[in-house]
Amino acid sequence: MKAFSHERAPDGKNEWLTPPEIVQALGPFDLDPCAPINRPWPTAARHFTAEDNGLIKPWEGRVWLNPPYGQETIKWMRRMREHRNGIALIFARTETRTFHECVWGVADAILWIRGRLTFFNVDGTRPKSTGGAPSVLIAYGRENAGRLHLCGLQGRITPA
Repeated sequence: MKAFSHERAPDGKNEWLTPPEIVQALGPFDLDPCAPINRPWPTAARHFTAEDNGLIKPWEGRVWLNPPYGQETIKWMRRMREHRNGIALIFARTETRTFHECVWGVADAILWIRGRLTFFNVDGTRPKSTGGAPSVLIAYGRENAGRLHLCGLQGRITPA
């Protein structure tokens, strides 16, 4: 299992990194449980990789979560729902079980990001295409909801 992957691209690639300006605007974070093994920039003070299996490790502090996308997303979002302290980045697929179980009525705020994000390659380079769908930032905890309001990222914030 690749703990930091998104949906497979047409070229077969399935590892995508959060644009660094997103993490910088929202940070600092204490933990990234889905970090790539070799990362071109830090996303938190502490990182768990696929080798660590951050899904089963203890989470402490403020968490940055850019989970594997697809069928794995809900497992990580359930864990974030239980942890209640952090911000998650997922696709804005509001009809999914993930949204119904882990976002609506559970999270504190949602930032509907304007446009589509361009996720980075694992070597830190920017690919030519954007992500496969619109993305949202989901805040768990009042402090994190406040960070969404102050981050300066373009979009619209709503309560969950």
